[in-house]
Amino acid sequence: MMDPKKLSQQMIDLSKTSVDNSFDAMMMLQEQLERWSNLYWGPVVNLPQEVKKGLNEWTKTHHKNCEQFKKVLDDGFKNLESLYF
Repeated sequence: MMDPKKLSQQMIDLSKTSVDNSFDAMMMLQEQLERWSNLYWGPVVNLPQEVKKGLNEWTKTHHKNCEQFKKVLDDGFKNLESLYF
């Protein structure tokens, strides 16, 4: 029979790996969409500078929020592990 602590650790590790992989895939998709949007909006001459600035600010804010969300997820898994071990 398997040790309950070891089983719990494996379940946490599997969950963390799944969350990390999903997050990484989401970020890769987001980066690709940003590249496509830059290719599309970059050459547009009539696009006001304020709009371009707003899009750049939104992108920076989104990256910052994603980093904060990832930190919250990582901290949550650390707290979960500390409860069991």
